[in-house]
Amino acid sequence: MDFLRTPDERFADLPGFPFEPHYAEVTGGARMAYVEAGPADGPPVLLLHGEPSWSFLYRHVMAVLAEAGCRAVAPDLVGFGRSDKPSRPEDHTYARHVEWVRSLAFDALGLRGVTLVGQDWGGLIGLRLVAEHPDRFARVVAANTGLPTGDFPMPEVWHRFRAAVEEAPVLDIARFIQSGCVTELPEPVRRAYDAPFPSEEFKAGPRAMPGLVPITPGDPAAPANRAAWQTLVSLDLPFLVAFSDRDPITGGMAPILKKSMRGAAGLDHPVIAGAGHFLQEDAGRELGEAVAAFVHTTHAR
Repeated sequence: MDFLRTPDERFADLPGFPFEPHYAEVTGGARMAYVEAGPADGPPVLLLHGEPSWSFLYRHVMAVLAEAGCRAVAPDLVGFGRSDKPSRPEDHTYARHVEWVRSLAFDALGLRGVTLVGQDWGGLIGLRLVAEHPDRFARVVAANTGLPTGDFPMPEVWHRFRAAVEEAPVLDIARFIQSGCVTELPEPVRRAYDAPFPSEEFKAGPRAMPGLVPITPGDPAAPANRAAWQTLVSLDLPFLVAFSDRDPITGGMAPILKKSMRGAAGLDHPVIAGAGHFLQEDAGRELGEAVAAFVHTTHAR
């Protein structure tokens, strides 16, 4: 497949995001970007973003985790942020995204004892990794996410979002981020979310992702997600459900995860108040504090 690469100058003067980018080649030849904060020998926390954001979303969370002695690692999914961008929407598949993150986290970075923090597509990808490589993980934080199998309907608001992405002649990335936030984004922050995408040809990833969510039982990704569910519900890994209180897209998943996951039993699951779908933007410090406390007070069972 052919890749596009966003010019570095697009990422100049990012507000509150001083982290130096690092790069690694992953399966298929794509260059994947990531940023780090905190001590290199601290407990690793893998922060996975979703659609249509990038690691910039985790800047407040990363600062808190670093202060708490954790090694915060925030990749940019292929097609997003500073990572290479396949030029065609059809180059994006669910399985490829799982493999790209696996290749970065395990082959390139050699991470073990990982705490996963997954939001939106970060959970769809990360939860698959946990199920398929449980020996690499110490604990899981699900934040406004899920693992759909196509066996149950998605909420109507999600279908409206998918239609808006598919039908928009110009995909306004910053507007979609703003629509998932409770707080008003300052103009420099909006520009930061637009930065990875100099033109429409760079937006194959954001265009493709809604269509990759399994919404029918016969979806190509449905069998792997069902298998992942069967593994996840039986794992002893501590599983924290840290959802916001104002997310109509994934809010219904919180009680299901708390009830279904064996590792969720007996934990005090926080509700992040005053935050929308992008809770890292609305309440990043609060989410970071919840994750840091979880890392330092739980051990793999």
